[in-house]
Amino acid sequence: MAHHKSGFVSIIGRPNAGKSTLLNALVGQKVSIVADKPQTTRTAIQGVLTLPEAQIVFIDTPGIHKSDSPINKRMMAAVRASLEERDVFIYVIDAARPFSADDEKALSILRRGQKMPPVIAALNKIDALPSKQQLLPLLEEYRKHYDFEAYLPISAAKGDGLDTLRAQILALLPEGPEYFPPDHYTDQPARFLAAELIREKILRATRQEVPHSVTVVIEKWEELPRLIRIYATIVVEREGQKAIVIGSKGAMLKQIGTQAREEIEALFDMPVFLDLHVRVESAWREKPAYLNTVDWRTMAGSDDTPPDQN
Repeated sequence: MAHHKSGFVSIIGRPNAGKSTLLNALVGQKVSIVADKPQTTRTAIQGVLTLPEAQIVFIDTPGIHKSDSPINKRMMAAVRASLEERDVFIYVIDAARPFSADDEKALSILRRGQKMPPVIAALNKIDALPSKQQLLPLLEEYRKHYDFEAYLPISAAKGDGLDTLRAQILALLPEGPEYFPPDHYTDQPARFLAAELIREKILRATRQEVPHSVTVVIEKWEELPRLIRIYATIVVEREGQKAIVIGSKGAMLKQIGTQAREEIEALFDMPVFLDLHVRVESAWREKPAYLNTVDWRTMAGSDDTPPDQN
């Protein structure tokens, strides 16, 4: 197609800035789980937006943070990998949070001593501000530390400013072909998407001490003509966390299972039988076999295909 554009756009920024919410809003499809906990996203997540005039391949990434443990180092490796061979970057900023030393450190990832593609500063969560005038001091602070291509106020949750952001991205993309079929919207296999949706429900339902200590392992996946059977294990690090996830008389685990099953059914447009168990595995975040579960590229059974977009 003449003048058709395409390219790869990485979404980066500090933890809890709204990167995954932005990815889902831009793609128009839920491809990355969302929770109000830092480091919800643990690996690079692809979301593809196909338009008549362009195809944009977005890459969501973990939040930029101190890599002081094996799992944190793995997440930061995913962030650094997302900087390679990209056409545009979106640096997501929590506009409701004042500039800090951590923000200054995070911006250093953009200053790598080589020519970077254009970086758009997306000042997110403007719906949480009484007035857009409050953006001015924050904007000036970021200008001191990096020369962004543009500064765009947005609300990923409300959809404000996203048309302007898409237009800015399209203006910066090179001409190119479609990399994927029009109905492709993510490269994640079905079982990884299901595991992530289960983990999302855990993050939203449990207290602060559980989120970073939980992973979900799909033990068995059966696709019948009119039913998907999923057997999954929720892995935590301590007996106290197991008790929280199960809840009184199993109430919490039942709530997590019901919410996850309903969303998985909506995703695959098919009834789902979901069987959940909870296991304690001390310091699983230090063990390579469990670390592999945070990325579909290394998890067991990752050779199945993504769901079709309906």
